[in-house]
Amino acid sequence: MNDTSVETIETTQNNRAMLWLAGIAITVPLWFLAYFHLPDFADYLLALTGYDRSTHMGEALHFFFYDTPKVLMLLGGIVFFMGIIQTFFAPERTRALLSGKKLVIGNTLAATLGIVTPF
Repeated sequence: MNDTSVETIETTQNNRAMLWLAGIAITVPLWFLAYFHLPDFADYLLALTGYDRSTHMGEALHFFFYDTPKVLMLLGGIVFFMGIIQTFFAPERTRALLSGKKLVIGNTLAATLGIVTPF
């Protein structure tokens, strides 16, 4: 490979990294904005149905309109965050870390890694 092709590859990789960082910088604040406005969203959807929160059906619908997107957003956020953390734990590195350890130490390290990277 010549120097020009190496520079082109490095520039392309830097551009991709910058696009990812820009996407994250835009998406994370939007995620928090949407998350903190979920009660307003649930109230709006409930108003569209014509029910009032003072009734059992109205309260059940409000709970559904509020908690369903909340759970999905939290799940998506956790999976995304854990995906980023897992990029730092390659399987080969984990195997090398755990191999050759005594049973108690190996199990403790494995459990600790399982806590840090649950998915």
